[in-house]
Amino acid sequence: MTAPTQKQMHLAAHFPGVNNTTVWSDPRSKSQIDFSSFEHLARTAERGRFDFFFLAEGLRLREHNGRIHDLDVVGRPESLTVLSALAAVTDRLGLAATVNATFNEPYELARRLATLDHLSAGRAAWNVVTSSDAFTGENFRRGGYLDRADRYTRAAEFVATARELWDTWTPDGTPRPFHHHGQHFTIEGEFTVPRSPQGHPVVIQAGDSAEGREFAASATDVIFTRHGTLEAGRTFYADVKARLAKYGREPDELKIMPGVTVVLGDSDAEAQERAAEIRLQQISPQNAILALEQIWGRDLSSYDPDGPLPEIDPVPGSTLVQGRVRIGDQLEVAARWRALSQAKGLSIRQTVIETTGRQSFIGSPETVAAELIEFVSTGAADGFILVPHLTPGGLDDFVDRVVPLLQERGAFRSEYTGSTLRSHLGLAEPVWKG
Repeated sequence: MTAPTQKQMHLAAHFPGVNNTTVWSDPRSKSQIDFSSFEHLARTAERGRFDFFFLAEGLRLREHNGRIHDLDVVGRPESLTVLSALAAVTDRLGLAATVNATFNEPYELARRLATLDHLSAGRAAWNVVTSSDAFTGENFRRGGYLDRADRYTRAAEFVATARELWDTWTPDGTPRPFHHHGQHFTIEGEFTVPRSPQGHPVVIQAGDSAEGREFAASATDVIFTRHGTLEAGRTFYADVKARLAKYGREPDELKIMPGVTVVLGDSDAEAQERAAEIRLQQISPQNAILALEQIWGRDLSSYDPDGPLPEIDPVPGSTLVQGRVRIGDQLEVAARWRALSQAKGLSIRQTVIETTGRQSFIGSPETVAAELIEFVSTGAADGFILVPHLTPGGLDDFVDRVVPLLQERGAFRSEYTGSTLRSHLGLAEPVWKG
């Protein structure tokens, strides 16, 4: 009998921002602005035969109690520009840009994405994100007008309109006029960029809400999730895959790729020690208080990071922190943190470390490789978007020590077999709908 074929995983590299997931005090940490940093991580990912390189992006600097807090993924060059430059120094690696569907227009963005797809010979991807907060909107003419309930309806129409524009050129290179009349966009004219090498750029969506899951099932090729545990991953995977049939799609037409971090050591014990050290670097005493203030919505600077959690309750809807994604029900989160702190006797800093743990896979290269394979083979993920804690060399060890094991076990490609991002992901080229 022939042995069953090992399911192939997909891997992507995320370029981290300046926030509490990164360790900027480490002497190996370099610039998040210099092109050399982007190039290093992209070349490492391509050397590891990754599917794509992923750039997140924000549209306004975060504020904390009226002061700039951290740059995160905002304080750096614009994503599509960076990726256009990376197209010249890479050959096969996919290039994924996060671009907001709330504060852009379909014609302009479809043109820029099609341009990247041509410059890279079919390696472009668009991570669709939305925004509904007035704080971000103040940077734009339409500041804060969009109701939260409308953000995904606009995004869905935005994606559909972009695809209409990409289809206005026939496969043999003949342009045709477009006419779109919808709830959010009414545009007519002629698209200026021929059909791109992979038909359409790959569309990615990052989000976990019910609306986000439905949007991903109906309109995208990849979903970037936060589910790092095996059981949570299986639950999310089954839920999203089950939504595809109503849109006439097969389960493999949407790839589910959680964002994960990896800490390696020569042994599992050594890796655990390294992970604990990294968390202490990520969550300094000052960062612990700032993280607590994000939940409580209050100035807690007088509290001792090594002392107990506040007895006072959070202030729901507080504007103390601006520019961050809201963390669910503040009162519920605070109650959960208190229960954990009391049960384990944890200080403020220890509680923040415990509740915001970032390391998804910790162990020797052999242990990590086996766990990654288990996630993919048991229906918890189709692959992973790796988020290193160091820029730009945070993936070097993974590519050098884990990828060869995945290849040896038949779980990951040894060489690229195609030239486009769609071919890496096993996605068919869209049927032309001119």
